[in-house]
Amino acid sequence: MLNLSTSSALFDRAKTLIPGGVNSPVRAFRSVGGSPVFMQHAQGAWLTDVDGNRYVDFINSWGPMILGHAPQIVLEAVSQALPQSLSFGAPTRREVEMAELIREMVPSIEKVRLVNSGTEACMSAIRAARGYTGRAKIIKFEGCYHGHGDAFLIAAGSGALTAGEPDSAGVTQGVAQDTLTAPYNDVPAVEALIAANPGQIAALILEPVVGNMGLVAPADGFLRALRALCTEYGIVLIFDEVMTGFRLTSGGAQQLYGIRPDLTTLGKIIGGGLPVGAYGGREDIMNCVAPAGKVYQAGTLSGNPIATAAGMAQLRYLHEHPELYMALEATSARLADGTRQIAAELGLNYTVNRVGSMFSLFFTAEPVTNLEDAKKCDTAAFGRYFHAMLNRGIYLAPSQFEALFVSTAITDDLVDHYLRACRESLAEAHSAK
Repeated sequence: MLNLSTSSALFDRAKTLIPGGVNSPVRAFRSVGGSPVFMQHAQGAWLTDVDGNRYVDFINSWGPMILGHAPQIVLEAVSQALPQSLSFGAPTRREVEMAELIREMVPSIEKVRLVNSGTEACMSAIRAARGYTGRAKIIKFEGCYHGHGDAFLIAAGSGALTAGEPDSAGVTQGVAQDTLTAPYNDVPAVEALIAANPGQIAALILEPVVGNMGLVAPADGFLRALRALCTEYGIVLIFDEVMTGFRLTSGGAQQLYGIRPDLTTLGKIIGGGLPVGAYGGREDIMNCVAPAGKVYQAGTLSGNPIATAAGMAQLRYLHEHPELYMALEATSARLADGTRQIAAELGLNYTVNRVGSMFSLFFTAEPVTNLEDAKKCDTAAFGRYFHAMLNRGIYLAPSQFEALFVSTAITDDLVDHYLRACRESLAEAHSAK
């Protein structure tokens, strides 16, 4: 068993100071039991906690550490930017260069606005869509998480699921009435919502590949059907690529599936892990945003010089080395296929979903294509598996409803290490039932 005494003591202190002892709910370990692990250091594929335990990381700060932790190219960019000041509250050259780079890598983005987080990007994109269309309502999908904006905490996924309360207190009935929800991968449900709300829907927002009910892929033709419906009814199609942008391919999920959204939201990966986000898309929609238009949105730290320096270093490296995505594909396939095979050999008909360098092991024998499927998982068994893996030095998301993220720092030896731990942990979790 791990020695987590320092983590436990820190958590006890934190609970007297911070709600629930954490600054992001899914970190609380409530769904898997026990106390969260407090981290101190990370390098490459490895995390080291405050008690000196080491783990192979399959969260990677929920996605952005695609090159592993503390890659030299990003550290050098940050060190060069630091002496020039941490914030100006004024325009900088890097903001322009970042916008040019994003537009080059994501062809659907004609104009882009930098913000401070994925949540802020999604909130702003919805506001821009409402301002552009003059309509109030939006469609989102059950289990898709777009940050903690009020409009998105209706049938949310991720941390809301893990906390056992998918709808948040503090969200007004008026906001809820303007948010329409449909099951993911269900085109007829979307058609019914559009028919029931003629001329009222400003935007349809979704994760094109879902990472917040576990990894769920779009069914064949699903994204294309949504694109056609949005075009027909003048609805702004928004792809939330906070997780998938620059991770699945250099152009994100929209490049992978060949679908051009009207707006795209981006997050942590464009800051190399530092707090940053962006939203962008069609020029006519983005020109509605202040000061060009009447849709107000602002932020003192938007496009801050340290985050843009780190983000450009990482994005340029990904752009210049497309072979990295082929390597990630091969590594991730070994991990996911190996997990699936081990479960089958142990007589556990569990489901493994994967797209690119994101994957999930669902503790259910049924296919997982939407939120209701995901909710059928044996979360108690997942909790036992999580702790068994943690004890073997594998750091997974502490929730059945989160995808895992693979970095280029995961070597063949570390894949073998993961698969050995997986076999032992699945057997342990099953025998303890």
